[in-house]
Order: sequence, then structure tokens, then C-alpha cells
Amino acid sequence: MSTKQTKMNNQRKAVKTRRLAGRSFLVFAMVIFLLIIIFFAQKALFKTANGVNLSNRTQKLYNQTSIVHARRGTIYANNGQPLAENTNTYSVYAVLNHQQKDMKGNPQYVQDKARTARVLSDNLPISYEKAYQTLNPKHKTFQVEFGNAGNNISLSVKQKIQKEHLTGLNFIAQPARMYPNGVFASHIVGIASQQVDKKTKQTNLEGQMGIETSFEKYLKGTDGFRESQHDNYGYQIPSEKPKEKKPKNGKNVHTTIDPSLELLLENQMNQVDQDVHPKVLNAILMDAKTGEIKAAAQRPSFNPTTGQGLGDVWRDTLTQDLYEPGSTMKIFTMAASIDSGHYHGSDTYRSGTYKIGNQIVPDWNRNGWGTITYDKGFALSSNVAMAHLEENMGPETWKDYINRFQLLKNNSSNFDQQAMGSMQFERPIEQANTAFGQGIQVTALQMMQGFTAIANNGTMLKPRVIDKVMDAKNQQVVKSYPKKVVGHPISAATAEQMRKHMEDVVYKDYGIGHDFQIDGYRVAAKTGTAQVADDHGQYESGNDSYLYSVAGMAPAKHPRYIMYVTMKQPQLGDQPATKEIAKIFNVVMKKALDNDKNKTK
Repeated sequence: MSTKQTKMNNQRKAVKTRRLAGRSFLVFAMVIFLLIIIFFAQKALFKTANGVNLSNRTQKLYNQTSIVHARRGTIYANNGQPLAENTNTYSVYAVLNHQQKDMKGNPQYVQDKARTARVLSDNLPISYEKAYQTLNPKHKTFQVEFGNAGNNISLSVKQKIQKEHLTGLNFIAQPARMYPNGVFASHIVGIASQQVDKKTKQTNLEGQMGIETSFEKYLKGTDGFRESQHDNYGYQIPSEKPKEKKPKNGKNVHTTIDPSLELLLENQMNQVDQDVHPKVLNAILMDAKTGEIKAAAQRPSFNPTTGQGLGDVWRDTLTQDLYEPGSTMKIFTMAASIDSGHYHGSDTYRSGTYKIGNQIVPDWNRNGWGTITYDKGFALSSNVAMAHLEENMGPETWKDYINRFQLLKNNSSNFDQQAMGSMQFERPIEQANTAFGQGIQVTALQMMQGFTAIANNGTMLKPRVIDKVMDAKNQQVVKSYPKKVVGHPISAATAEQMRKHMEDVVYKDYGIGHDFQIDGYRVAAKTGTAQVADDHGQYESGNDSYLYSVAGMAPAKHPRYIMYVTMKQPQLGDQPATKEIAKIFNVVMKKALDNDKNKTK
């Protein structure tokens, strides 16, 4: 083959190779172009990429949704005075980045750090040195906060700081709860505090105890939202109408608490608490005709706005503490004996001690008062008298009346969850013990309910602290809580006779309740003393190991109010317990009766 022909063949091969390469490149380019078309078509048609909804992602990028908080309902006293209402607290932060300026170029960062630190230290619980150190961090940062000192700032403090016209300080509002009366039926009203929702990360108010938690579903309301579109620079697009769902504000709860009586009760409780330092002090004033709780307080207590004292006792001791009531239980024992036809008041017995099996029932005066009548035994608060009455009735009859008075039943009255109660009732000595208030555990509210049967001629009413729930504008009643009859454990004749025996405690020369006489009113009352058991169920010893109490009603003939005061393990010294309890009972009961008299004039 000639050189010329070889050269031609090589040229043909080269052309053919270039042509094949060109075609391959064209096919490759067309495939790539087709894939690009398919890729963008998929985005246009299905609006997804890598499993992400591009439409939703774009909306989230340019749409801003803000939560519009519902206003928590207000809790009111019976005169419309707020006991718990909404407010805001604030947290403060300082912007340090010098690039932060407004539209006119004015600085929006902290310019004078020394002056800013001085203003903060004057108004917040933070020293000047600490505030200045916070404003001068070691590393460059956009903004700084001031720890706990910069949180929960009141509106008044916020306004004081803002009056100084400091640049770079900003405040974030958070919902908060205000309790304008301080220590005021605190365990009944309860407390609501800030809680962060794990899903939305929003801060909301949530009830933690008392009415605030038991009426949470009414008080909390439903949050709304506001959704608007913004451009790349964060400005709202005027042409786009924002989507909005208005919040539904919480409903308002109206209580039966009388502010003037509650305030007086709190003051008297403070006086006794300071005088004899009891471990627990409880008092309840109830309208005998309606079952409405007009005032109720306990010590230790707390200030729900500041939280001071909250760690001392979290529970509501009026409804959640079980205790042996002691001699106030004799009201029910005597009533059961009379109502069952076993009582003969002029019959006599030997006081001092009484043997049941191998056990001894002692009177508080172990020497006794000789042979006395049962009528006198009640006025003297004789345990032996009650043991005889229980024995004469028989345990089955006595237990039946305990159940009739519902002393071991949960009579929850819109308070926190109430304890049930318990008793030891197998052996004869245990049955006798319950007749004078030992070996049986009850709550203060259970006792109050039982007392209504004595005051109302045999009709027993449910205690209640809630009057009604109304809508957010207080225009419509959502739910009402009227008077509720829960039983008729005794007859009217028994109740009338029982009140006369309770008057003997106060007015007979041998009665032990003289300290509860009130000028201008006839009082029916029964005092009580019970040994306090320790954590192991053993009765403690010593002068300060008792629970003292009084249950009383007035006017005795037709009671309008019932009051019950218990004082656990006070440091009395030589002072009689009745003198201390009377500082609460007499003062508050007289005020309630005087108020009632003035209304009828």
C-alpha cells in the first residue's frame, strides 16, 4: 500500500472518530438537558425536593406566624374583687453589636455601658460590678442577658428603667399571674406559674394548686394566632392580608370568699401564729344556711405573687391533712346517741377512768368529777361518758351514724383533691376511742359538713367555695354551684337538743368553753383536745403534743355561721389553748354576725 493511500485511510478514520465523538457528546448533552427538564418539572408539578415540600418551606420562609395568647380568667371574691388576675412580667437583654441601627441610622446598641450598669443595679437585684461585667464579655457577642436578675421584672420596674432612655436595652413580655391581696386564702385560690410548652416552646400560665388547677379548663382559654407575609428584609407585604384566629379568653371564677372576713381571719391567724408558733393552724368560717365558705386560712401559708413561704407547706391542710379530731367528735357521738334513742342525760356514771377489756379509757382529768350525769359529762368533755354512750348504742349503730355524717367520705367541694379518712374499729377499745375522737382520722372539711346537720336541724349541706363560672366578659353564667343538700343524718329535734348541750359547754358554770362567749350573741360550741401521733403511729408525749380545737355556731337557736379552728402542737407555756383559739374564733365570728345584723337593719 502506498504512502498516499495510508494517509487517506488515517484521515477517514479520524473523521469517523470525530463524528462518533460528536454524536456521543450530543446524545450526552441531550440526556443531561432532558434530566434537567424532568428535575424542574418535578419541582413545578409536585413542589417537593428530597422529601421536603418546597411550597411549605417557602411559605415558612416568608410567612411569619405569631401566637396570640388567650387571657387567663380572673378569680373573684364574692364582692367582685379580684383574687387572682393576669399581668405581664418582663425579661431584659442588652444588644452589644454596633451594626444594630434603626432606619434613620440611630444606634440600637448599648452606648454607655457604665451608665447602663448603674441603672440596672439601681432597679434590679444585681450589683453594678456584675452588670458591668455582663456588658463587657470576653468574647464578641451580639447580645447578653442578666440571669435571674433580668427575669420576672414588674411593669413598674420596667418603666423606671425605660425612663432613663438607655439605648440597646430591650424587654420581652411574658404572661404572669398577680395576686393583689398577698397572703389571702392562698391555698384555696392556689397559684398559676409560667410553664413552657414542649411542642410550641411558648410560655403559658398553668395552675399548680387550689382553684387555679382544679378550674384550669375554664381559666386557661384557647390561644389564637396571626400569620403574615414578609419580604427578604423582614418587612410585611402590604398587599397580603394576614390570616388571623382570635384567642378565646379564659372564663372567670367567682368564689364565696368574703374579703373583709378573710382579711380579718388572716390577721388573727398571724397574731396566734406569732404568739404560740403552732406546727399547723387551720380555720374555716361557713354560712350555715348555704354551705358557702366565707373565709378559710391556714398556717404555714405563702404569698402567691412572690412565692415567699411556698416551700413550707405545698398542700391544702384544710382538705388534704388527715388528723384525729379529739373532743369535737363528741358532737357526733352525742347526736347519734340522742337520735338512736339511747341517750338519757339525767342518768349518772362514774367519771375518771373506765376499763374496757385490759385497756383504760381516761378522762382528761383522770381523777374525774365523781359520779355525774351524762349531760354534765358532755359539758366537761368527759371521754368516759362518750365510751359509755358508744357502748350503749352498740358499734354497728355508732358506725352507721359515722357513715350518715359522711365523716370518712370524700366530699370534695371544688378544692384540691380531698383525703378520704380512716379509722380503727375492730376491737371494743378502738370503737370506744372513736367516740371521743381518737383512732379516727378526718379532714377539716368533712367535719364542717357534719356540723351543718347540727346547725340546720338535721339537714346536711355540702361545703362550697365556688359560686359560679362566668364568661370572659362576666356577662353570662357558664356554670353555677348552688346550695346542695347531701343528707339528713339526724332529726330536727336531735339537732335542737344537741345545740343546747353545746350551749352548756359555753355557759354552764362547770362548762369548759367559757372563753368562747361573744357579747351580744348566744354561742353553741364544743372544745377539743387530741393527742398527736408521730410518724410511727405512736402518741407523742409532753405539753406541746396535742391538737386543740373548737367547733362553734351562732346564734345558737338559729345558727347563721359555723366556725371551726384547729391548732396543732402550739408552744403554749402557761397560756390556755382556748384563750389563743378565742383570738380567732370570737373576733371573726362576731364580725360575721355583726355584718349580718347590719344587713337586716
